[in-house]
Amino acid sequence: MYSVKCILDEKGYGCTTITPETSVHDALRKLTGKDIGALIVMKDEKVIGVFSERDYVRKSVLKGNIADDTPIKELMTEAMFTVDPHTRVIECMELMTDRRVRHLPVLEKDKLVGIVSIGDVVKWVIRDQKNHIERLEDYIAGG
Repeated sequence: MYSVKCILDEKGYGCTTITPETSVHDALRKLTGKDIGALIVMKDEKVIGVFSERDYVRKSVLKGNIADDTPIKELMTEAMFTVDPHTRVIECMELMTDRRVRHLPVLEKDKLVGIVSIGDVVKWVIRDQKNHIERLEDYIAGG
């Protein structure tokens, strides 16, 4: 089975980050400009949260009219789940499904090295299943 490292080796390490003081407007511009769904919130080189489109939509509605200069710390998700590069992709899928999260920061020795999304994970699970089916078909065909 594939690991998170396989995903990062293909899509790239690193990810887009912001600080807790970043304005909602600037964060949304980053999301849109990079065509991504989440930003990692960092303070003093430590991951302290995630800010996603989902956070903006859900929390801004609950809090009422959010000003463009509102700091991300008021909308970000602090309680998050992380994985390391050796975590199996299927474990990521289980965690994401069970906990209803769409993005997992990847930490290696407490250092941020990347991020995986539910889309990344589904892609790799499908790839693994296709490979497994091909191996079984070859075995059945006597190859």
